[in-house]
Amino acid sequence: MSEPEGRIESSIISLLAQRATGASICPSEVARQLGGEDWRSMMEPVRAAARRLVAAGDVEITQGGEAVDPETARGPIRIRRMQRSP
Repeated sequence: MSEPEGRIESSIISLLAQRATGASICPSEVARQLGGEDWRSMMEPVRAAARRLVAAGDVEITQGGEAVDPETARGPIRIRRMQRSP
């Protein structure tokens, strides 16, 4: 993993840690934090980082509040910490 990829993943985890359990973030929040005025160019790298975190079991990608397969999800997504069963 490259340094920029690690920085994006760290930013996702950091933003989620600041939210209530079960809360989600929009990939654009991470992109805006890291990309400044050029945040739109960061959207696909952020989505790719989220997919890596899904593969690692750290987060879920959701649409309409339900976890979805990150490889088939199209359109707006959100990212939340993995919902673990009690």
